[in-house]
Amino acid sequence: MRKIWKRRILINDPAALDPVQIEQDLRGGNQVIVQFSHPEYYGSILEEVDELCARWDENFGVRFYGHRSLSLDCDTLLRIPHVKMLHLNCLVQAHNTQALGKLHHLTSLNLGIYELENSDILGMDTLRSLRDLSVISEKKVLNLQYLNEFSHLEQLHVGGKVKHLDAIGYLGNLNYLALHMISKLPLHFINRLDKLKNLRVLLGGREHIQEIKNNQIEDLEICRVRGLHDLTNITDFQSLDRLVIEDQIQLRELHFDREMEALEELTAVNCKGLTHLTGIERLPKLRKLRLFKTAIDFDSFIRQKLPSSLSMVEFATAKTKADQAIQESLLQLGYQKWSS
Repeated sequence: MRKIWKRRILINDPAALDPVQIEQDLRGGNQVIVQFSHPEYYGSILEEVDELCARWDENFGVRFYGHRSLSLDCDTLLRIPHVKMLHLNCLVQAHNTQALGKLHHLTSLNLGIYELENSDILGMDTLRSLRDLSVISEKKVLNLQYLNEFSHLEQLHVGGKVKHLDAIGYLGNLNYLALHMISKLPLHFINRLDKLKNLRVLLGGREHIQEIKNNQIEDLEICRVRGLHDLTNITDFQSLDRLVIEDQIQLRELHFDREMEALEELTAVNCKGLTHLTGIERLPKLRKLRLFKTAIDFDSFIRQKLPSSLSMVEFATAKTKADQAIQESLLQLGYQKWSS
């Protein structure tokens, strides 16, 4: 079950709102977010925004960002008590953050405040009903111990400076997890997440993900993780149907040492040290394969046994002449061009 990304329609610093257009966009399956970059823009319109918050579900949201040299006064949030989806991000400072504790309808919260004033901000009782949480703390060490009380949480994006990361292991309903700029902290807790289907490991630094053994993960993405060079346990991810590896310059080899019956899509992008991709014949359902800017030799690669299910292949070096020749060879072999 892959995370579904909805089209997001942003209404920036509006002087007026169009409820008819907003309804049309929401009924079309989109998300609509009214966003404000400075207090001068939301001074007289927040009550109207709150009426829309009361009418619609969490696909209608409010965002506060920027604010130049100002600190966001979170008491402003008391003017939108019915907000269900709230973004407070791309902010340097915010004060009176305890006002979040009075928003009893919140189900989705995105927090990205560089100078976060309260490292225990997740301790507010009202936040325990959240289903979707994104929180990045770059300056203060964010205390995650409160997450073991977030029994409704299904999607979590967490990053920066944190402590008690293993509290995530108590989130029994979690199906999506993104770990952002988190270095070297152990990942054993992921083995306790029986419902986790989507895992993204982004930035930060670690050499491997060997701690992850027992899992039901279907979608795995590893991007720009400093020092990562070992994916020898990749076949422990037996439920995997999509694997994306990006910007991993120290990864030399990707080998499938046993059959993976679910894997349908494999991407390796800008892994300049990757010289060997072997065992692909053990991927009986692989349909789509993309290799871009790796050190794999095309002639050697294409001579190995490939699964009969494979229909779409992109192999590119970023050298125009060579890539044209490779593309012609792939077409002659019956492989279609990659499509997302």
